[in-house]
Amino acid sequence: MRLIAINIAVLTVSDTRTPDNDVSGKLLSDRVRSTGHRLGAHMLVKDDIHHVRARLCQWIIDEGIDAVIVNGGTGLTGRDGTPEAVKVLLDKEIEGFGELFRQLSYAEIGTSTIASRALAGVANGTFIFCIPGSPSACELAWDQLISLQLNSDTRPCNLVQLIPRLKEK
Repeated sequence: MRLIAINIAVLTVSDTRTPDNDVSGKLLSDRVRSTGHRLGAHMLVKDDIHHVRARLCQWIIDEGIDAVIVNGGTGLTGRDGTPEAVKVLLDKEIEGFGELFRQLSYAEIGTSTIASRALAGVANGTFIFCIPGSPSACELAWDQLISLQLNSDTRPCNLVQLIPRLKEK
């Protein structure tokens, strides 16, 4: 079977990263392109619930964006608000994503993985993946989870095959 290329946007949530030092955003953008998908956009926003929601709302109504990968803001500090920003936008949550991310992460960082609030879901027919902002977490999430589920060749099932049906009523 031939890979079905989709449009993926990357959003880095950070108060400290800039386009020059956004290592995780660049890593994800490069991985998206190297696997045959199209990079629909790559942006940075402040670690602020309203900034995150505003950007995501623009992308989830954009017919040209099939999936969004949000990196950063998933921790436990007072500034970390990505899960709170995203959950209210989701039509459906993909509970297994966060569970599996933490299981895979445990092999690398042990019990420190409990501080990760990685999550995924669907909003207006757009897949949204929220992952920690460290380069190693982004690499793990893309290489071992996201890229496989956004690959139309993954069997027995994958998320790409669901895209045409996400807006069914």
